[in-house]
Amino acid sequence: MARAATTSDSFNAVAEPRRAILAYLAPRERPVSDIASALRLEQPSVSKHLRVLSDVGLVHMRRDGRRKFYRTNAEAIKPIRDLVSTQSRNFRFFAK
Repeated sequence: MARAATTSDSFNAVAEPRRAILAYLAPRERPVSDIASALRLEQPSVSKHLRVLSDVGLVHMRRDGRRKFYRTNAEAIKPIRDLVSTQSRNFRFFAK
């Protein structure tokens, strides 16, 4: 079976460095410049990753003048968290 495009599937969208971006946004909303600085990534790269995350609904964007602020969408992240939690329990069971 063909793998879904990164831009249309939230499970594919959370690959590194997008996973790091989501973790950085988890506590609160932040502007692109703060994300780029904290993660030591170029601003255009961060913007592209945020676009992918936004397209699959994992982050929301808010404008304040010329600045864009991003925050995680906990509702959309829940299925990923549930899958990881289930898989983690399964792996522990088989590791015994």
